[in-house]
Amino acid sequence: MNIRRASKAIQIGNVTIGSGAPIVVQSMTKTDTRDVQTTVQQIRELEQCGCEIIRVAVPDAEAARAIAAIKEEITIPLIADIHFDYRLALLALESGADGLRLNPGNIGEPDKVAAVVKAAKARNVPIRIGVNAGSLPADLYPELTIPQQMVTAAMRQVRLLESLDFDLIKVSLKAFDVPTTIEAYREIAGMVPYPLHLGITEAGLPRTGIIRSAAGIGTLLYLGIGDTIRVSLSAHPREEVITAYEILKSLDLRQHGPVLVSCPACGRTEVDIARLAEDVAQELGKITKPIKVAVMGCVVNGPGEARDADIGIACGKGKAVLFKKGEKIGVVAEADCFTALMREIDSMVRGA
Repeated sequence: MNIRRASKAIQIGNVTIGSGAPIVVQSMTKTDTRDVQTTVQQIRELEQCGCEIIRVAVPDAEAARAIAAIKEEITIPLIADIHFDYRLALLALESGADGLRLNPGNIGEPDKVAAVVKAAKARNVPIRIGVNAGSLPADLYPELTIPQQMVTAAMRQVRLLESLDFDLIKVSLKAFDVPTTIEAYREIAGMVPYPLHLGITEAGLPRTGIIRSAAGIGTLLYLGIGDTIRVSLSAHPREEVITAYEILKSLDLRQHGPVLVSCPACGRTEVDIARLAEDVAQELGKITKPIKVAVMGCVVNGPGEARDADIGIACGKGKAVLFKKGEKIGVVAEADCFTALMREIDSMVRGA
């Protein structure tokens, strides 16, 4: 893994971004922002699974004004997502938004941006320049590649904000296409000192969207690029947060909740390992302690293959071996393997 890219620290609410701070997990509500209680309920669900910053859509003035009521009932910082109408950004700031996301593809007029910057600067509120490949400014040079157009659009906005003596900036350059996204981020990473927010936009349904997001976001993180991440899935935003943490855990960048190691099964497997692993995963979802659990289908290789697991089980015909850190601690009947493993996990969590 490359050394993490250095970036200027900014503060969104009580969360520090950049300058070596932990990579922050964000999500976005999928409720009508004007429906305050439903939006608050979803944000609270996301808080419980580890979401650290939430973004809400602001399609009109009513949604902008609803931010004040929403913020009274949540504990994480809130970012207002603004398109087309700069006046919505001004209203969102008046309502107490902790951050703004502006799309230079549809709100790039300098005088309008200047009005927003003035209000944001007065409140010490950061602005994310959020470039999307699908909504780039119309006046970009057509001979440029899409990644080059994305970087050009972002840099034009960066220079505008800097000319207004504003540097509370975060930048994102998202596309559905993974190579396009990676190329754009790699290019801009050396051009600005500001934090970068990573994502693969409109990644799709969970099965394919998780893969696409892991490939794009994971590659950039491995290269040392990125300060905040948001996984975009056509699913409940809870799945976005869970996936984001799994990407971070897989790269040893953050620890958040358990890690489950399970074998794929083979001709030696004599139990339904997939079902057992699924049952264990359901229970692990209730735990916040960062422990590593292994569910293996072979008593011959299981403990060795998962020797660094805090606790695990290796199943064989009629019985299963419990192990800690690769060392055998007991044998249980096949019918009792799930109960025995969860008993050990519960004991480990409670003893911490």
